[in-house]
Amino acid sequence: ESTFGLPIYRWRPDAELFAGINRWWAANAAAGRASVLLCYSFGKAQRILSGVDPSIAPIVVHSAVQTLNEAYRAAGVHLPQTQLVSDVADAGDAFASGWMQLRGARRRGAYDQGFVLSDHADWPGLMGAIAATGAQRVIVTHGSVPVMVRYLTEQGLQAEAFHTEYGDDAADDPKESAALAPPSAQTGP
Repeated sequence: ESTFGLPIYRWRPDAELFAGINRWWAANAAAGRASVLLCYSFGKAQRILSGVDPSIAPIVVHSAVQTLNEAYRAAGVHLPQTQLVSDVADAGDAFASGWMQLRGARRRGAYDQGFVLSDHADWPGLMGAIAATGAQRVIVTHGSVPVMVRYLTEQGLQAEAFHTEYGDDAADDPKESAALAPPSAQTGP
């Protein structure tokens, strides 16, 4: 599964990522603005909550996140206290996704800030997982399938694509996705 199967996808360590989120949040709090960080409600929201500094300001979440937070807490997962959101005025918004690695993704979404955060494997993670298996044949699905198949084939592996009924997770503009694929000499892990 190669949603982020291009060499440009390299995730920063969580400590760096959360330091950036906390700086952004603290700057907004100092300016009297709420910080709205958009993300998936299941999993990613809880990962973010586990890494932010709750001493900066109260944490307010959507009801979908709150319901899942309660389930996580009931299962013994420590999360900071959260409150339900109502309408928040004068907010700075951001989006947390692996897609924020793409130049222009934040601008197209009209977000004030973008944070690169994904639970999918990045390029080094994918290459490491493939190498760790010792597999000689790799079947690739989702994401930049042709790029990854080409790269793996150039590395001496038997690689092929597998298409699912769920479509492709690559960037919205296929031309942009293709343009991001560097020459094979530059695609090493």
